[in-house]
Amino acid sequence: MRLKDKVVVITGGTSGIGGALATLAVAEGAKVCITGINEPEGKALVAKLGSDAHLCIADLLDADAPKKIIASAKAAFGKVDGLVNSAALFTRANLHQLTSAQFDEMLHVNLRAPLFLIQAALPELKKTHGSVLNIGSINAYAGESSLLAYSISKGGMQTMTRNLANAHGVDGVRINQINPGWVLTEREDRDQVAKGLAPGWHQRLDRSAIPSGTMTTPEQMALAAIYWLGDESRPFTGSVVELEQFSIIGRNPEKL
Repeated sequence: MRLKDKVVVITGGTSGIGGALATLAVAEGAKVCITGINEPEGKALVAKLGSDAHLCIADLLDADAPKKIIASAKAAFGKVDGLVNSAALFTRANLHQLTSAQFDEMLHVNLRAPLFLIQAALPELKKTHGSVLNIGSINAYAGESSLLAYSISKGGMQTMTRNLANAHGVDGVRINQINPGWVLTEREDRDQVAKGLAPGWHQRLDRSAIPSGTMTTPEQMALAAIYWLGDESRPFTGSVVELEQFSIIGRNPEKL
């Protein structure tokens, strides 16, 4: 078991990549503190995972949420070995559509909250020589015009990851980031249908969009993420790893 006896906090852990990672982490021997704002969804997942899972309902727009989450995990399991910053807002808006309120909300949830979660967890992570895994996005490198604020937030997360890794490697705390590409989460499926695509749209994608022929799943992302939470990735820190079906540099959709 790759995470035997470790306690891992996972934000946005009630569904999507976070939910898949919580499920796999328990299978790999961890105890998980799952956080999110969808209480029915969270209760259903914890019921499935059993006594090795604990639910903390917390809204990351609340400035006190980071301290509340870490305290909840410690109260439930006694320590914190890992933190996964997976929660994110994904509001679509370009330069003409974006409002200051939307921008502030996006930066708060996607960047400010992960920063202060790391701050709140650091004393525990120093004790356990633990690991932080930030879930970024390939949009950090530029992003779509309709994902302006989201892309800015993920670019900031990437710089934060490298800065904190440099600062706190001497504390025995590792901080790394994975940048997923296009992943078939429940939210992505709903969003694309809401935009006008017919149900089952992802089964009809051309290989110029998805080279392997099928979209990446949350479960595949979870498999890739586990490495960074376990001891087998020690001593690496400050890594930013793209998990995408296209190279982000030199992408050539015509050459299949």
